Amino acid sequence: MNARDTVLGRIRAALADVPADEAPQDVPVARDYLADHAGADPTGLFADRVADYRAEVVRTAPADAKQAVAEALRRRGVRSLVVPPGFPEEFLPDDGPWQRLGDDPQLTVAELDAADGVLTTAAVGIAVTGTIVLDTGPGQGRRALTLLPDYHLCVVREEQIVGDVPEALAALDPARPLTFVSGPSATSDIELDRVEGVHGPRTLVVVLVGAEPVV
Repeated sequence: MNARDTVLGRIRAALADVPADEAPQDVPVARDYLADHAGADPTGLFADRVADYRAEVVRTAPADAKQAVAEALRRRGVRSLVVPPGFPEEFLPDDGPWQRLGDDPQLTVAELDAADGVLTTAAVGIAVTGTIVLDTGPGQGRRALTLLPDYHLCVVREEQIVGDVPEALAALDPARPLTFVSGPSATSDIELDRVEGVHGPRTLVVVLVGAEPVV
């Protein structure tokens, strides 16, 4: 008997007393586990965890959000910026030294790769994991927009932050294409040599727009 036969045999034994007409959805699953480990300050925890992933976090009041976005773009030296349809006007900086690129009609792979960066919103922020979730909603665009440019500037509102993963999953539509972003793209080989920018942007900047003025 090989390992495969052993594993399958144990599965059959475990299922031996399951009625033939029973379906998985017929069996209740306990959901009384702790769903939130964020503590009293999920916004602060989110900012700390995002920064732990080597991303830059800029906290700002709503009235100053547009200026914070403009300053981040200037620091980066962005000349061509992809802005998906539906990006909120209140966060969109006035014309600067950059060319604004729309995605209707869709930009080609070569055009996206040549762009200096992309500016988006997000669907949800997860405090415990420091994760930004994109669902291709307004201001986010299709997945390629945040995977090909080397610089991603993402605006997250404080009210979009949830404590932990179970809360995020409850707030998201599973039928939508979801992308979970935890810091800039990075990978390591077997010798733990870190390489950034392989699977997505090399640089991630999060402008965190607070519900209250930042002092």
